[in-house]
Amino acid sequence: MTHRKQVIGEPLVIGGRKLSLSRAIRAGDTVYLTGQIPMQNGAPMTTGTIEEQTRAVLDDITATLALAGCERSDVVKAMIWLRDRADFGDFNAVYGEYFPHEPPARSAIVSDLLVDCRVEVEVVAWRPLTESGQ
Repeated sequence: MTHRKQVIGEPLVIGGRKLSLSRAIRAGDTVYLTGQIPMQNGAPMTTGTIEEQTRAVLDDITATLALAGCERSDVVKAMIWLRDRADFGDFNAVYGEYFPHEPPARSAIVSDLLVDCRVEVEVVAWRPLTESGQ
């Protein structure tokens, strides 16, 4: 079996600037997604409730996973950054809707984010190349 690294998706562009990162990388059977912030119309979503921002992030993650031939059920690990500890309960309720069965392992921290949003989510998925048709 040949091991190779594959870039998934188009480069990320925010405010007309191409970011120096990949949306996702497939390395063998594992897919690593860059931390996702809530986006709306191509710009960071700096307004809205934690529920709205969480849905935006998880919808983008779902779309990026699909580009890699994966589904949310393939996610094995999630890392969550929240700006405000008080948002955890409402974040967790929405997150549970997206991962209702056999949820991935997860870590969560409260942190000052680089963009003025409420949440960032990074995931790692596992799906053998032979099953994804790649």
